[in-house]
Amino acid sequence: MSTSGSLGAQQRRRVILEWLENTNEVRLSEAAEHFGVSEMTVRRDLADLELEGYVRRVRGGAMKVSGPRRYAVRSAQNREAKEAIAAKAVGLLPDAGGVALDASSTAGLLAQALEPTAGFLVATNSYTTFRALPRAEGQSTILIGGELDELTDSFVGPVACSCAASFGYKTFFMGASGVDVESGMMDVSLAEVQVKQEFARAADKVIVLADSSKLSRRDAVRCLGWSEVDVLVTELNPIDPLLDPFRKLVEIL
Repeated sequence: MSTSGSLGAQQRRRVILEWLENTNEVRLSEAAEHFGVSEMTVRRDLADLELEGYVRRVRGGAMKVSGPRRYAVRSAQNREAKEAIAAKAVGLLPDAGGVALDASSTAGLLAQALEPTAGFLVATNSYTTFRALPRAEGQSTILIGGELDELTDSFVGPVACSCAASFGYKTFFMGASGVDVESGMMDVSLAEVQVKQEFARAADKVIVLADSSKLSRRDAVRCLGWSEVDVLVTELNPIDPLLDPFRKLVEIL
């Protein structure tokens, strides 16, 4: 008999997501038996996960959603953690020069915290982030052009890559869908990765903004190796044991 019936909804959903990482699907009957709850309870869990963009419900269960997801969906996921990361990252902004922000939702939250500064340059390939950036007389606020990916609300492709590489940045702030000890920063889309790589090459410093759900996780496309990253920012206390595998690889904040 299952002893998991006392698990709360948040814990059940975390376990379901862990299953999906390994099997790509979950069955209602099996999940209900494992947790010691009704199938209706599991169905509600899957409905919530679908609203958050993690799963796609099918007859008898759900399947993992793969590939890029809408900005609004990504922005709603782990919101408190991302806000904590953005608050930390504000302290890493350069006093002068320029910064680049990728199309990640965490970088979008950082954009909202930027102080408008004359003589400063801010570039991004995210239309949503561009609209959120503060303006100041004498500040250069640049939306990297190219092919619009309407799903992610970002600009990608050869023109976007060329434009991203046309400027110099003190710091590039980027997200990642996976942060793996062996493979480094990973993401779901080759087109997005190519723009990130151009931003990174043009920047003096690269800072990765990743909530703890991305740690020790792999995804479809390799973006940057550890030698190309200067700082990893998470919502965790830097001494948290979850960060132990990364201590010898990068500075952690």
